[in-house]
Amino acid sequence: MSTGAGELGGPLTVVPPGERGATRIADRVVAKVASQAAREAVGTLPPDAGRPSATVVVHHDVAHVRVHIELDYPCDVGARCRQVRRQVVERVGDLVGMQAPEVVVQVERLHLVAVPGAVQGRTR
Repeated sequence: MSTGAGELGGPLTVVPPGERGATRIADRVVAKVASQAAREAVGTLPPDAGRPSATVVVHHDVAHVRVHIELDYPCDVGARCRQVRRQVVERVGDLVGMQAPEVVVQVERLHLVAVPGAVQGRTR
């Protein structure tokens, strides 16, 4: 009866974790994490607004991210973009373990939100 421990010609050797191989995370996986983070940061949007999307290029475990968002208007566009950038950097770092030193937030469209009490239509 064989135990399987020494069948290949000797005792088993333990390979240190750093020499076992590498895990490669696809760019599209990082893009999904970034777009979900952007959705979390943007919050609620008008019904006709598109969902945030992201494109990512990974080079040497560093993610270069471009996020496309639509926002309601009027709003503080700069503050919302900073919040998206901060959330994407945090989530990509936490969930994927990559740095994202470059996060470009591109506002594709602004959706005019009706302000309560504002006159709609044409005025003379």
